[in-house]
Amino acid sequence: MSAPRSQTWLNRFGWLSAVATLLLICSGGMVTSKGVGLAVPDWPTTFGYNMFLFPVSKWIGGVFFEHTHRLIASTVGMLTVILAVWLWFVESRRWVRMLGLAAVGAVILQGILGGLRVTMLKDQIGIFHACLAQAFFALMVIIGLVTSPSWTERVAAIRESKLLRAIALLTTVLIYLQLALGATMRHQHRDLSITDFPTAYSQWIPDTSPAAIATINAARDRIGMSDVSAAQIWLQMVHRFGAVLVAIGVIWFFACAHRDKISPLPGLSTVWVIGVFIQIGLGAWTIWSNKAADVATTHVAVGATMLGVGAIICAFCTHGIETPIPPTHQLRSDPAIV
Repeated sequence: MSAPRSQTWLNRFGWLSAVATLLLICSGGMVTSKGVGLAVPDWPTTFGYNMFLFPVSKWIGGVFFEHTHRLIASTVGMLTVILAVWLWFVESRRWVRMLGLAAVGAVILQGILGGLRVTMLKDQIGIFHACLAQAFFALMVIIGLVTSPSWTERVAAIRESKLLRAIALLTTVLIYLQLALGATMRHQHRDLSITDFPTAYSQWIPDTSPAAIATINAARDRIGMSDVSAAQIWLQMVHRFGAVLVAIGVIWFFACAHRDKISPLPGLSTVWVIGVFIQIGLGAWTIWSNKAADVATTHVAVGATMLGVGAIICAFCTHGIETPIPPTHQLRSDPAIV
């Protein structure tokens, strides 16, 4: 039986909103990578103009990236409100309607954090802004998934596996923590803390004693790079160690999913494992390119996509939150129910 057209269009709109959110994350990553977050010094106006009436002729340099980021954010906000209203009037499952309301709350908070980052000049707010963006994207992906006309039928066919569920949840949390670490490093608005890869200043475990840091900074000064602290070096090292843990989790899930052959997990695990190797390559390229903005932004985008895939996998692995209602003829014939 084909799904009602209203349900199909609702699902398409949900995925459109999720894709727009990913585009917003890419835009935000470009703003941070280029260091133009304060190219527009006022908020919610743009150089005194209504944001939507700012002359196109003035969209130059860093202003272009920051202003377009605001416009994309406004578009995502409007899409989210429309999606929540649509869910409220069409969706019969209360928990799905609540997801729509949660998305509206998150997008409003996200907009406020973005504005406070500009008006209060606090990098810490920017970090929370970036972390919330990733969580919001995962939420939009989940809404797109569960509004699919085939969602109920697909999860009903999945055999429960506690091991797969545990690996999926743990790995997805690790990916989110990795994204948070990356956001923390980006919002320091500094040069690379470690300039080589896979080693760190020609060592597998860097020496961060005061004497070693003085030597490192002297070498950085000679090439015009900002000084670095031991804490900044270890922050990047933790990010590298985290990448290894994520890779182990993804590969472990891939092996278990292909062993158990619980559809659609093998296919999703393949996408996940390909993504993790692409992401590691982009991380290395980011360092080798001295944090080129386009490479760093692609790194952010693939990281967000990895989180989105993880959210989908976790939703399938924890499908027990929704139990399909048995057909009427089964209810009548089941003695236990009668």
